[in-house]
Amino acid sequence: MASIKQFQVTFDCAEPERVARFWCEVLGYVAPPPPEGFATWDDFNCSLPPEDQDAWFACSDPSGVGPRLYFQRVPEGKVVKNRLHLDVRVGTGLVGEQRLAVLEAECARLIALGAVRVRLLPADGDNESCLVMQDIEGNEFCLD
Repeated sequence: MASIKQFQVTFDCAEPERVARFWCEVLGYVAPPPPEGFATWDDFNCSLPPEDQDAWFACSDPSGVGPRLYFQRVPEGKVVKNRLHLDVRVGTGLVGEQRLAVLEAECARLIALGAVRVRLLPADGDNESCLVMQDIEGNEFCLD
């Protein structure tokens, strides 16, 4: 029988810590403590050569269930639509106006954090409504 593999989701971005802290707020994830011997992440970053400072950041599900999220700095900006995106499941089990109200409330919370609302995908014969959004660096995700 095959074993289940652990995995992390990696984001290419310009500002790893900023994007990681955004996703911590979205998902209820937490940033790890700074490496041993450092009081803060700023202290750790200052100990690195300039080209390595602020090059990455990670966060994880405090319950240990969800995947670790890893954010790495890349020189190029985002150019096209993501080939992979996260669906943030806030309306599971809800339908119609009740679902839309929950999606809209979460959308408002995330906009206050810097997210951008792109469009509503209304319910059809196969799927319930969801909201397409972008994080603070333009990465698409859905409120589902």
